[in-house]
Amino acid sequence: MTTCIIAEKPSVARDIARIVGANRREDGFLEGADYLVTWAFGHLITLSMPEQYGYGAYKAEELPIVPQPFQLMVRQIRKGKDFEDDPTALKQLKIIRSCFVKSDQIIVATDAGREGELIFRYIYGYLGCQKPFQRLWISSLTDKAIREGLAQLKAGSAYDALYLAGKARSEADWLVGINASRALSIARRGAYSLGRVQTPTLAMICRRYLEHQGFSSVPFWRLQAFVQKDGVLLQSICTEDFATEGEAQTAFATLSRQSSLVATSVSRKVAAMPPMPKKSACR
Repeated sequence: MTTCIIAEKPSVARDIARIVGANRREDGFLEGADYLVTWAFGHLITLSMPEQYGYGAYKAEELPIVPQPFQLMVRQIRKGKDFEDDPTALKQLKIIRSCFVKSDQIIVATDAGREGELIFRYIYGYLGCQKPFQRLWISSLTDKAIREGLAQLKAGSAYDALYLAGKARSEADWLVGINASRALSIARRGAYSLGRVQTPTLAMICRRYLEHQGFSSVPFWRLQAFVQKDGVLLQSICTEDFATEGEAQTAFATLSRQSSLVATSVSRKVAAMPPMPKKSACR
């Protein structure tokens, strides 16, 4: 019986292939010991764009666009002012289809999560595959974790709810992004792009940029004390900043009247410092 294992990334596929004995490298997959191990490159299949449903021009009377049902398409890339199917995605999909056809069953090894499940189901549905599939659910790529996961495979149907959650998120993002972008573009007579994730993220970037633009430096004062004992010099820095020199001088005078200082708390932090690059000798 031939089994196809599909991972989300080539690196994950290589780790799994080594465990199952698929050591013969082919173009887009690994083969051996009755296994074909292939991979996706993230989302090879996405939801179709409005043009695929007949909504080419931006018209206010056509909004909102709500596909019934949603359709799938190969991931696209921009070429000039237009978009075309991603050649890399097309090639890998052809390889995945071939692996599915040659196999009797499929093991899903995409990332353990909503998006990983969605990536496989979109590929599976787009290719019209009907082969039975099981789920490899692991959160680590150690040899032990992979072996234990392969010994405890679950029926693919056990993750239908996870797939539906990912599908709902994907379609909701499409509805918000496509309709909001078209509505704003029509209202502002331009080309604008809005989205559930990109819009608030862009707002955060812009807000931070404006904060930098309007920043003005303000002087402050801080106290620090040096204590030496047994040849060890310790530096203590006040955690509170003083807005005026007068406040700092008052605090300094109070400390100066003390015969000793008392440590009220001690914290320890482990930090890693990268090595400094070697300087090349110049003559």
